[in-house]
Amino acid sequence: MKKLINIFALCFIALSFIACQEDDEFTFIASPEQTADFTFTNSLAENYSLSPLVANNPAERFVWNEANFDVQTPISYQLESSTTENGTFSEVPGIGSISVTNQAVTIGNMITLANEAGLDNDPDTEAPNTGTLYFRVRAYVGSDAANVVEQFSDVVGLNIELIENTVEEVDLSTTWGVVGDATIYGWDAPDVPMWKTDLSGVDDQKYVAYTTLTDGEIKFRENEDWGNNYGGSDGNLVAGGDNIAVTAGTYKINIDLNELTYSMEEYSWGIVGDATPNGWDGPDVQLYYNGENNTWMAENVTLTDGEIKFRLNNDWGTNFGGSEGNLANGGDNIAVTAGTYTIIVDFENGTYTIE
Repeated sequence: MKKLINIFALCFIALSFIACQEDDEFTFIASPEQTADFTFTNSLAENYSLSPLVANNPAERFVWNEANFDVQTPISYQLESSTTENGTFSEVPGIGSISVTNQAVTIGNMITLANEAGLDNDPDTEAPNTGTLYFRVRAYVGSDAANVVEQFSDVVGLNIELIENTVEEVDLSTTWGVVGDATIYGWDAPDVPMWKTDLSGVDDQKYVAYTTLTDGEIKFRENEDWGNNYGGSDGNLVAGGDNIAVTAGTYKINIDLNELTYSMEEYSWGIVGDATPNGWDGPDVQLYYNGENNTWMAENVTLTDGEIKFRLNNDWGTNFGGSEGNLANGGDNIAVTAGTYTIIVDFENGTYTIE
């Protein structure tokens, strides 16, 4: 294990995978008497294992109370990070000022901070792959970030580890994506990525997306641009056609640009077992698809001593167990010990890893 060093501080949520631990005190310097809880909406793992395979997934969300300036005025907040606990803090790149009292940070955000601080996940380099990221929140009056009427929270440090990418890359990426108010990103970019369905790459006109939607509408477009887009109805695609109405759920979405058709079916892989937070009844811990290596993955999964399996759509109709990293359809439960893990499942090659 490489040496632990201090690095950037970080804050983050996960729309998916972790559960609430203890709160840290959040004290504003400008008003020493004003204290509040710095509360995480998901429980923090002792260490965050960060993989570039799921850079767009949320890591953690920081939540804090409103700052008190003893006067009725709009207040803005900035999430800041530093390489050391008592060092110079600066705004976390790509976040910006906000008026709400919470901020999500993605795994990609965290990896960027780690890289800037000198961490690396390449085992052939001398750089360490573990460290501590330090964060605080800046509150200031109004919307002008240059305003010096400001307060700062106490500093919170999170331990992180950069994981080496040991999965062979297949690269099923395409120029197509799903866009709409039913998607996590809305009608603006980035779009939900669509992946090639033919691993040989011969048929490049059939694409698939695995995503969770809300009630709303979607369309399909190329290069996150409206110059080439499809809508439609009843399974038929039309160039520039109507928005497609959808209901909330987790789906597998297929489009065929040769036949100009689309289909949607409820589809999700998850982890179930007495070692998971919800036991053998579920709902299961969701796995997320990655078309860069054609695998399903979950990070920072907290397990207890017990057993797990993998199943489709929170149902026992299709389930996999196994042993020693090999999957078996309907196979034995997989024994695990308590800890926080990165789990990768390769249904194509019948393997799994729990690290």
